[in-house]
Amino acid sequence: MHASTLRRACAALAAATSLALALTACGGTTKNDVKDDSGAASSAGKADPGAATKKGLTVGFLPKQVNNPYFTTSDRGGEKALAELGSTYKEVGPSSATDTSGQVSYVNTLTQQQVDAIAVSAQDPGALCTALKQAMTNGIKVVTYDSDTNAGCRNAFISQASAEDLGRTEVQLLAEQIGYKGEIAVLSAAQTATNQNTWIGYMKDELKDPKYRNVKLVKVAYGNDDAQQSFQQTQGLLQEHPSLKGIISPTTVGIKAAAQYLSGSKYKGKVKLTGLGTPNDMRKYVKNGTVDAFELWDPSKLGDLAARTAVALASGQITGKEGETFKAGSTTCTIGKDGVINLGKPTVFDAKNIDRFDF
Repeated sequence: MHASTLRRACAALAAATSLALALTACGGTTKNDVKDDSGAASSAGKADPGAATKKGLTVGFLPKQVNNPYFTTSDRGGEKALAELGSTYKEVGPSSATDTSGQVSYVNTLTQQQVDAIAVSAQDPGALCTALKQAMTNGIKVVTYDSDTNAGCRNAFISQASAEDLGRTEVQLLAEQIGYKGEIAVLSAAQTATNQNTWIGYMKDELKDPKYRNVKLVKVAYGNDDAQQSFQQTQGLLQEHPSLKGIISPTTVGIKAAAQYLSGSKYKGKVKLTGLGTPNDMRKYVKNGTVDAFELWDPSKLGDLAARTAVALASGQITGKEGETFKAGSTTCTIGKDGVINLGKPTVFDAKNIDRFDF
C-alpha cells in the first residue's frame, strides 16, 4: 500500500504509534487507563461548533525536548498551521527529555504570560498535572500531543497511535511486497512489550483474511530493542527459515538492525523488510535497495493537528467532550473517549518521498 492510497483516520486510541496522510476521517474510541484525573477536562459551558475561528491567539508549544529533530519537525507543523489560522506560535522547552521539573516551570511561565493555549508533549503523565490544571483554571486550553498526561489534566490528546492501524497496515505493506505468498517473520522488541504485543495481535488477526492464505507467519523473534541482539536475531531467522520471504519489525531499533544485516548479506533485495522506522535511520537502506517501504507517523501532521485542536478549543468550537466535532484543515475530526483524537493510518516512506523528511 502506497502513501497515496492511505487515508487518514482520526480514531481515538491511546496506545503508542500511528500516523496520517492525505484524507482524514476522524472518530473512534480509546480505553481509559488512568484512575485519577481520568476524565478529560472539559471547560464549563457548551461547545459551539459554528463559532468563528478566533485569530490573534498565542499557542505555546512545549515539546519533551527542544532541538530534538523529531520535535523540531512536529512543532514546525504546528507553527505552519497557526500561521495559516492567523495566530501566533511560540516554542519553549527543556534541552533534556528527562527534565520534568523544567517542563513544569515552562508550563508556569506560559501561564504567567497568559497564552491562549498550550500544546505539550508530557515527559510524565502526572508530574505536570498541578501546573496544567492551574493553567486551565486561568482559562488556558491544554492539548497534549505525542505523549499524554492523565486525562483530567488537559482538554484533548492528539495521539499518533492506533494499535490496530499499525498492526494491519504493516501486514498489508509486506504482503504487497512479497506478492501475497511465502513465509514471513516478526522481529519485535521485548517479549513483554505491551505495545509490540498488541500490534502483533492485530497482525495475526489481519493474516486471517483469506487474501493472505498463502502467507505464513513462521516465527516471532525478540531483539529487545538492542541493535546487536536484533542484528543476531535477523541472522538467526534466516538460518532457521531459509525460505523466508519477508520480515516485519515494528520497532525503530529492530528495523534498522535488520536492514543493516540484510544489506550486507546474500538476502539483500530478496527478503523484504518493513516495519516502523525513522526516515533518517532508514534512508540509506531504501536508497541501496534493501528496503522498499516502511512506515511511521509524520510528526509534522501531529503538530499540525495539535495546533488546530488548540485553536478550536480556544475558539469555543469544542470543549474536549467525546463526540464533539471540529474542522481541522480540509477534514472534520470527532473527539473520542477521554478527549483523545488519533491521527490515523501510518505514513508510508519509500524512495519517492523519503527525502522530504528529516527526523
